[in-house]
Amino acid sequence: MVQLREKSLDARPLLARAYLAADVCAQFGVPFILNDRPDLALASAASGVHVGQDDTPPPVARQILGPAAIVGLSTHAPIEWDAAAVAWSGDLDSIDYLSAGPVNPTPTKPGRPGTGLAYIEYVASTKVGGEDGIPWFVTGGVTPETVPEMASAGARRFVVVRYLTESDNPERSAGRLREVVDRSAGW
Repeated sequence: MVQLREKSLDARPLLARAYLAADVCAQFGVPFILNDRPDLALASAASGVHVGQDDTPPPVARQILGPAAIVGLSTHAPIEWDAAAVAWSGDLDSIDYLSAGPVNPTPTKPGRPGTGLAYIEYVASTKVGGEDGIPWFVTGGVTPETVPEMASAGARRFVVVRYLTESDNPERSAGRLREVVDRSAGW
C-alpha cells in the first residue's frame, strides 16, 4: 500500500499529486491511500483514505468514499486504540486498519512525542490487536535496526517513510528492510 501524506499542500496541488500517485499505483496493482482528505481521495480515485484523530471521523470518510474504500485511522495512546477498537468491532464497519505510534519521535509528525514500545506491546496484547483482530501498522522510526525490537513488542506491519525517501539507493534499502522484517516477524 502507498500513502500520499503531504501536510503542507493546498487542495489543488495535492489533488494533482494524488492523480499522479493513483495512476502509478493502479499500473502496479498497489492500493493508493490519500492522507487526511476523503474528498480528494474520492476525486482522485484513490483506494481509500487515512485519517488522524483530529481529521474527518472514519464513519464520515466511509460515507464519502463508500463501502469498498479502505479507511485507516491513526492512534497514539491506549485510549485512542480502545475507542477505535470499539468502533471496529461494533456495527460501524468504518475502519479497515489502524496505525499505532509513532514509536520514536519523527519529523513526519512534528511535535508528537514517541509512544515507545510499551504502546506497541499494549496494542498487540488487546483482542482487537491480536492475530484475529484488525490489521494494524506501527509507525515512527522504522529501520532495519529498530524492526527487531518492534517485532518483539508485537508489530508485524510497518510504515516506512524516511528510511526509503532519504536513501541514496531506495531499492537496496527496501530489500534490506524486507529481509529484516521477514526474519523478525517470523515469516
